[in-house]
Amino acid sequence: MTLMDTESAPATAVDDLRSPLAGERQRRPEGRDRYTISEVATYAGLSAHTLRWYERIGLMPHVDRSHTGQRRYTDRDLDWLDLVGRLRLTGMPVADMVRYAELVRQGEHTFPERERLLSAHRDDVRMRIAELRSTLEVLDYKIDIYADARRASEGA
Repeated sequence: MTLMDTESAPATAVDDLRSPLAGERQRRPEGRDRYTISEVATYAGLSAHTLRWYERIGLMPHVDRSHTGQRRYTDRDLDWLDLVGRLRLTGMPVADMVRYAELVRQGEHTFPERERLLSAHRDDVRMRIAELRSTLEVLDYKIDIYADARRASEGA
């Protein structure tokens, strides 16, 4: 089950799905489940233009509208945006995120393909983390050289 699959999930399942993402996100107003595009933009750190673009390209699920046509986002939408934000942070290409969203909308029979897509991306992330660790070691080495040189010149 994914965050986007929570529409028919019991409340406890939704709460369980939120927990991995809840650590770093801003608090939502209590007792609310309808947000304007400006509130969501502030919450997600995105522009309203980006949120509209996400809808146009199929990255966001259908967003409800008020009787005046204004978008009304739900907590489920915010959960989805939390996931999208994490995927963006890992460098997942937009095309892959859109593909994932399409698979989620198609239903449970796409679980194997979703798993393959996320597993392949996880492998890419792990490779980039290893590259960054190696680069960090080089930086630490260079910093140590300069710190040793500074200490030697201060002691002389």
